[in-house]
Amino acid sequence: MASELSYLAIAMPPVLVMLVLGLVLRSKLQLRALVVAAVVVLAMTAVFDNLIIWAGIVAYDQTLISGVKLALAPIEDFSYSLVGLILIPLVWELWERRK
Repeated sequence: MASELSYLAIAMPPVLVMLVLGLVLRSKLQLRALVVAAVVVLAMTAVFDNLIIWAGIVAYDQTLISGVKLALAPIEDFSYSLVGLILIPLVWELWERRK
């Protein structure tokens, strides 16, 4: 019988890949813009993830979360926002280079 992967185990590979890409291509990222975007995106993630969990739209298997939560939202929920914060500016930069 295969064991189920935790949400953290599923979330970490893309986060690690984006962190490595972010470090390798950091000259392409504007730190100030990245920090402002991170504050906005993570705040919105906190608000809306908690709302959809509270409304019963999304539920998590409590045995598969790390146990660390921000109100109702498991910390793993924020991994997708972190990936997007690095991936979107990098794709934008690469797209602009091709023009």
